[in-house]
Amino acid sequence: MNISKIEEKLLLYKVKKNDKEAFIKAYDLYVDQLYRFIYFKVGNREEAEDLSSSVFLKTWNYILEKKLENPNTLKALLYKIARNLIIDHYRKTKGRESVSLDNENGIKIIDEKQNPNYGLELKADLLVLETKLPKLKDEYREVIILRFVNELSIKEIAEILDKSKGNVRVLIYRALNALKELLSQDEKPSF
Repeated sequence: MNISKIEEKLLLYKVKKNDKEAFIKAYDLYVDQLYRFIYFKVGNREEAEDLSSSVFLKTWNYILEKKLENPNTLKALLYKIARNLIIDHYRKTKGRESVSLDNENGIKIIDEKQNPNYGLELKADLLVLETKLPKLKDEYREVIILRFVNELSIKEIAEILDKSKGNVRVLIYRALNALKELLSQDEKPSF
């Protein structure tokens, strides 16, 4: 469900005023997108669910404590908090080995609103993402997820990453070239 920029600004205004109903609406609007973003960053369903919940909890605590800076959009704020929590997560788990059972459980991260005819194509794309994204640099992986998995605009990604729109375009271009290179390596015969 997409909302207009005016509706999002109004939602942010209401959330800043501690409106619980507005925060619940924000949760409903953004939880799936944030979960996908976090899942592709951490690669584990349970950790992605925990971190997704933490994003909203931390956001609500910031609101209650009046610690919010002046964000342009609620979506950008949520993604910034998610990025910081992912960084903290990696710092805490650095050096610990973890095993993910997601592939055995057949995790599904497909949007239910999509046309079922795209199911096979989507499954193939997700397989490529799950196998190739971890091989990319973190910043490349992040922009590909934001742009092509969560379908954010260049402007939104620029706000989230605190970069100019031009820098984001260049980063996306380089990320796609790196992904293309990984994909072409699979096509080359190995002797």
